[in-house]
Amino acid sequence: MNNEEIFKKILDCSFLVHTALGPGLLESAYTECLNYELLQSGLRVEKQKPLPLIYKEVNLEAGYRIDLLVEGSIVIEIKFVEALADIHMAQILTYMKLTKCRLGLLANFNVLHFKSGFKRVII
Repeated sequence: MNNEEIFKKILDCSFLVHTALGPGLLESAYTECLNYELLQSGLRVEKQKPLPLIYKEVNLEAGYRIDLLVEGSIVIEIKFVEALADIHMAQILTYMKLTKCRLGLLANFNVLHFKSGFKRVII
Protein backbone atom coordinates (compact mmCIF):
# COMPACT_ATOMS: atom_id res chain seq x y z
CA MET A 1 0.00 0.00 0.00
CA ASN A 2 1.41 3.41 -0.91
CA ASN A 3 1.16 6.61 1.16
CA GLU A 4 -1.84 7.89 -0.81
CA GLU A 5 -3.83 4.72 -0.06
CA ILE A 6 -2.78 4.86 3.58
CA PHE A 7 -3.75 8.54 3.81
CA LYS A 8 -7.18 7.78 2.36
CA LYS A 9 -7.71 5.10 5.02
CA ILE A 10 -6.63 7.59 7.70
CA LEU A 11 -9.15 10.14 6.43
CA ASP A 12 -11.92 7.54 6.26
CA CYS A 13 -11.20 6.51 9.86
CA SER A 14 -11.05 10.16 10.99
CA PHE A 15 -14.43 10.91 9.40
CA LEU A 16 -15.86 7.79 11.04
CA VAL A 17 -14.64 8.85 14.49
CA HIS A 18 -15.89 12.42 14.10
CA THR A 19 -19.27 11.25 12.81
CA ALA A 20 -19.67 8.89 15.76
CA LEU A 21 -18.46 11.27 18.48
CA GLY A 22 -18.93 14.79 17.14
CA PRO A 23 -17.12 17.70 18.78
CA GLY A 24 -16.94 18.20 22.53
CA LEU A 25 -14.63 15.51 23.91
CA LEU A 26 -11.03 15.67 25.04
CA GLU A 27 -8.22 15.38 22.52
CA SER A 28 -7.16 12.13 24.19
CA ALA A 29 -10.56 10.56 23.45
CA TYR A 30 -10.23 11.29 19.73
CA THR A 31 -6.66 9.97 19.76
CA GLU A 32 -7.73 6.68 21.36
CA CYS A 33 -10.72 6.22 19.06
CA LEU A 34 -8.78 7.07 15.91
CA ASN A 35 -6.00 4.72 16.99
CA TYR A 36 -8.60 1.96 17.42
CA GLU A 37 -10.15 2.58 13.97
CA LEU A 38 -6.76 2.68 12.26
CA LEU A 39 -5.74 -0.61 13.87
CA GLN A 40 -9.09 -2.15 12.87
CA SER A 41 -8.46 -1.08 9.29
CA GLY A 42 -5.23 -3.09 9.30
CA LEU A 43 -2.74 -0.25 9.60
CA ARG A 44 0.34 -0.30 11.84
CA VAL A 45 0.07 2.56 14.34
CA GLU A 46 2.37 3.91 17.04
CA LYS A 47 0.52 6.01 19.61
CA GLN A 48 2.23 8.78 21.61
CA LYS A 49 5.53 7.83 20.00
CA PRO A 50 8.48 9.45 21.76
CA LEU A 51 10.56 11.53 19.42
CA PRO A 52 14.03 12.39 20.69
CA LEU A 53 15.48 15.81 20.01
CA ILE A 54 19.18 16.00 19.35
CA TYR A 55 20.79 19.41 19.65
CA LYS A 56 24.55 19.41 19.15
CA GLU A 57 25.76 16.94 21.83
CA VAL A 58 22.53 17.07 23.84
CA ASN A 59 20.09 14.18 23.36
CA LEU A 60 16.65 14.77 24.88
CA GLU A 61 15.07 11.32 24.88
CA ALA A 62 11.48 12.48 25.34
CA GLY A 63 11.70 15.83 23.60
CA TYR A 64 8.37 15.34 21.85
CA ARG A 65 5.56 12.83 21.44
CA ILE A 66 3.78 12.26 18.15
CA ASP A 67 0.04 11.63 18.63
CA LEU A 68 -0.05 8.89 15.98
CA LEU A 69 2.54 7.62 13.53
CA VAL A 70 0.98 5.42 10.86
CA GLU A 71 2.98 2.82 8.94
CA GLY A 72 6.15 4.66 9.97
CA SER A 73 5.52 7.24 7.27
CA ILE A 74 2.54 9.49 8.12
CA VAL A 75 2.38 11.79 11.16
CA ILE A 76 -1.03 12.58 12.66
CA GLU A 77 -1.33 15.50 15.04
CA ILE A 78 -4.73 15.68 16.74
CA LYS A 79 -6.13 18.93 18.10
CA PHE A 80 -9.29 20.11 19.81
CA VAL A 81 -9.12 23.88 19.35
CA GLU A 82 -11.32 26.76 18.18
CA ALA A 83 -9.32 26.98 14.95
CA LEU A 84 -6.06 25.61 13.64
CA ALA A 85 -3.30 28.19 13.94
CA ASP A 86 0.15 28.70 12.46
CA ILE A 87 1.72 27.23 15.62
CA HIS A 88 -0.13 23.94 15.02
CA MET A 89 1.26 23.81 11.49
CA ALA A 90 4.74 24.56 12.82
CA GLN A 91 4.38 21.72 15.31
CA ILE A 92 3.47 19.08 12.73
CA LEU A 93 6.15 20.34 10.35
CA THR A 94 8.73 19.94 13.13
CA TYR A 95 7.54 16.38 13.82
CA MET A 96 7.68 15.56 10.13
CA LYS A 97 11.16 17.00 9.79
CA LEU A 98 12.47 15.08 12.81
CA THR A 99 10.93 11.78 11.60
CA LYS A 100 11.79 12.39 7.93
CA CYS A 101 8.13 11.79 7.08
CA ARG A 102 6.93 13.68 4.03
CA LEU A 103 3.18 13.38 4.68
CA GLY A 104 1.09 14.40 7.68
CA LEU A 105 -2.44 15.07 8.85
CA LEU A 106 -3.30 17.95 11.15
CA ALA A 107 -6.75 17.07 12.49
CA ASN A 108 -8.98 19.36 14.56
CA PHE A 109 -11.95 17.48 15.97
CA ASN A 110 -13.56 20.64 17.44
CA VAL A 111 -15.60 21.34 14.31
CA LEU A 112 -19.16 20.63 13.26
CA HIS A 113 -18.07 19.00 10.00
CA PHE A 114 -14.72 17.23 9.88
CA LYS A 115 -14.08 18.31 6.27
CA SER A 116 -13.38 21.80 7.65
CA GLY A 117 -11.14 20.50 10.45
CA PHE A 118 -8.21 18.85 8.76
CA LYS A 119 -5.17 19.84 6.76
CA ARG A 120 -3.03 17.56 4.66
CA VAL A 121 0.61 18.52 5.11
CA ILE A 122 3.29 17.65 2.57
CA ILE A 123 6.99 18.52 2.72
